[in-house]
Amino acid sequence: MNYKQKGFALPISLLLLVVMTLMGATLVGITTSEVRDNDEKDKSQQTFYAAESGIAHAKRWMRSNISTFNQGPQVNLNKNLIWCTPDFLPNFNGNKGFTTNRKTMSEMISGTEAGETSRLKNFSFEYFIAYAPDKNGNSSSAIKKPGTNKTYYTIYSCGCDARKILCKNNKNKIVSLEATVTISSQ
Repeated sequence: MNYKQKGFALPISLLLLVVMTLMGATLVGITTSEVRDNDEKDKSQQTFYAAESGIAHAKRWMRSNISTFNQGPQVNLNKNLIWCTPDFLPNFNGNKGFTTNRKTMSEMISGTEAGETSRLKNFSFEYFIAYAPDKNGNSSSAIKKPGTNKTYYTIYSCGCDARKILCKNNKNKIVSLEATVTISSQ
């Protein structure tokens, strides 16, 4: 029996255990980081979808209120908007518009599973409709499409990664979108 090799398996086993533990910890760290990144991307994408939903909701609202929504004077948006404020939108120069609205995504999408409905409550949109801006950025008066009786309007919509009453410009992720539409005068 060779006594010099006695106990050689124990240090090798411990060394392999340490190496395997380090590899496992590294994999857990990488996986955790990737999950966090994917969650952030999902949150950003859902916020964008919320802003798109605001545009779609505004278009539907305009179609169903076509004869009345632009008959009255424009209102001061600063009194009605909570977090999709004109100073947040680089292409809007003014503070007047026709209507504002805000909703959570769970108010817009029905028939989903309870978990999905709960998740959708955490995303919302706010929008307003104004005259499309002229070449100087002024949106205080209507611009007509040449040769028609159609007026240009711009829908400004912001998606937020929080409920509509909790969203704040300096705290939440906000995505702003705008869409220009034309409507025939009645």
